Amino acid sequence: MSDAGWRIAPADLGDPQVIALLDLHLRSAHANSPPGSVFALDLSGLRDPTVAVWAAWEDATLLGLGAIKRLGDGHAELKSMRTAPDHLRRGVGAAMLDHLIAEARGSGITRLSLETGSHPAFAPAHALYARAGFVACPPFGRYEDTVFARYLTREI
Repeated sequence: MSDAGWRIAPADLGDPQVIALLDLHLRSAHANSPPGSVFALDLSGLRDPTVAVWAAWEDATLLGLGAIKRLGDGHAELKSMRTAPDHLRRGVGAAMLDHLIAEARGSGITRLSLETGSHPAFAPAHALYARAGFVACPPFGRYEDTVFARYLTREI
């Protein structure tokens, strides 16, 4: 729950609002990244048992999504961070990020990392992660370095 009275709960990946926001997330990633440079998870990827997905709600309105994918050895990756377009600049992303960090810490994760795009469309995400203490790092997991991606990490 945030100070705004929103509730953040495990996401129902069958909910039409969740599916629509994930579809927007994927379409936007593909529109702002070159072919082969999008690593956002689709619904089947988000259903993987190593992934936990949360949704932020205000009454019956979906505000945003976020996920954590366990990588092993206390390391996890942030995935599918997205605020619904009608709710941008309300603090949804920050509230979701705070929730994901708390969930990760509570489950024994000691380091969170993420991959994001380098296109100017990703600038708000870069600012959000910097404010939360994420710093640049080399590619992790199965990622390979490209000029189209930024890699960030934070000990928690």
